[in-house]
Amino acid sequence: MDVALRLPSTGPDPISADDALAAVVGYALGRRPLRFRAPNAREGRWLRVRAFAFERFDRQPPETSPRMTDRDVLLAEGLHGRLDPEGWTAVRTALDAALPVAEQAERRAAGRAFWELPEEETSVLAEPGTVGAALRTLAEGPHAPYVLAALHHRRPQLFPLLDVTTWRQLWSHTAEGDSGVHAVVLRELRANAAAFTLLEARATAALGHRSTRLRLHDVLLWLAGSLRTETAVALGRVAVQEEAGARQPAAAGAR
Repeated sequence: MDVALRLPSTGPDPISADDALAAVVGYALGRRPLRFRAPNAREGRWLRVRAFAFERFDRQPPETSPRMTDRDVLLAEGLHGRLDPEGWTAVRTALDAALPVAEQAERRAAGRAFWELPEEETSVLAEPGTVGAALRTLAEGPHAPYVLAALHHRRPQLFPLLDVTTWRQLWSHTAEGDSGVHAVVLRELRANAAAFTLLEARATAALGHRSTRLRLHDVLLWLAGSLRTETAVALGRVAVQEEAGARQPAAAGAR
């Protein structure tokens, strides 16, 4: 079975199953050097910190309140970075306004994951009331990436992530009649169902954490658009080797 990922939004070449897994593992576990000096210290020291946002965002438990809360903003900051006070207030207000639209999308989805929706749900020809129409509304506004991050964290199987980098990657692949770039994501997920099933299983086994194929697609897309794919793949291969070495029994006499 051919399990390479063919995602036009990430580039013209297919992504092998092993490279896709390495990229995801690198995004989740990769570290980078950071020089740190405490205010009361004369000299600093080098630390190795997480290179990407997986620990700050994906591994955090979801907010369970039926209403949007301040913690939703904090979770979104874990993915997209800290907000200034004015921006924080704007995102908090936008989340309250987004909740009825998000609930409408959930009712329309009727328990189905995003990738299980028919393509008509992201077509303007089936509007109004489609999931795609709701997603297009949610993607509007200057702080939409934070709103979508908070909603994805609550319902990672339904709400796609989106920021400037991934929007630019997706836009040129939209077709006439699409309700927005989410239609591209849906087509790619449906066309690569078997490959994403394998990637979900392998990533869950490697990380001890289940990420939906919607999030895995976003990771691969963002890495490609931000020119970080090679870095993540290299970090992921190192992490896999280190994990394999840690499972090996110690040699006799080893400390």
